[in-house]
Amino acid sequence: MIYLALSILISSSLFAIFKLFEVYKINTLQAIVVNYFVAFTIGYSLSNVKIGLTDIPQQPWFLGAIFLGFLFISIFNVMALTSQINGLSVASVSGKMSVVIPVIFGVFVYNESLGFIKVIGILLALIAVYLTSMKSDSFVKEKHLLIYPILLFLGSGVIDTSIKYIETTYVQDGGVPIFSASIFGIAFVIGLFFVTYRSFKTKFVFEWKNILGGIALGIPNYFSIVFLLKALKTDGLESSTLFTINNVSIVLLTTVFGLILFKEKLQVKNWIGIVIAITSIIIVAIA
Repeated sequence: MIYLALSILISSSLFAIFKLFEVYKINTLQAIVVNYFVAFTIGYSLSNVKIGLTDIPQQPWFLGAIFLGFLFISIFNVMALTSQINGLSVASVSGKMSVVIPVIFGVFVYNESLGFIKVIGILLALIAVYLTSMKSDSFVKEKHLLIYPILLFLGSGVIDTSIKYIETTYVQDGGVPIFSASIFGIAFVIGLFFVTYRSFKTKFVFEWKNILGGIALGIPNYFSIVFLLKALKTDGLESSTLFTINNVSIVLLTTVFGLILFKEKLQVKNWIGIVIAITSIIIVAIA
């Protein structure tokens, strides 16, 4: 459980980093691309499985890493669009409610348990995510703009599901760091192409603070994935339980961070969501 706790804590800290990007006017796209390079460098350096860069394409998980790398950079951008067009609350709800996708996958593919108590806990978790995240800016006024939350919901769910499947099927013991590093490296290459393409359409402005922002984001981002992958290897902890606790806890902790660090105001429904979130975590953990 220690790896799950560390993943939740570090993933939640990413919220504060993104908020600081706004404060210091850091170019989010450039920082995200740098973040993936930093995460790749750390993972490759720390890996116990010493293989050359040219040998990575020969690994059994390489195609899966390409798929995840593409999803990582794509869903990051969809998340940004959802936040800008539909509101931060909609982005949070869409991303974290996607927990139903890996939960359903775990039940049908891995034959994981789904008793009455666990179902109640998962349903409470979804209600908690909704109530905790929804703020006054969350109303979607135009139906066609729902495409962004839907894509974020599906993409986030597919990422969690794919990480679990590829990790259990193709990644050997001790191979988590190099596997994680490869995902980030591929996301970096794709992001670099995207930034280059954007530079032809709009003037490219280089600032050192974007590099520093990417470094500050890349270090915790790498370890959040590594600890999640290690948590997935925990004996006796089903993925449906893990992803439910993980996603609800991140929403809960980021809400607390916003309250304490950025003096965000919570409505009554947000406080109710926090109570339900804690209840759902306890129920799912017991189940």
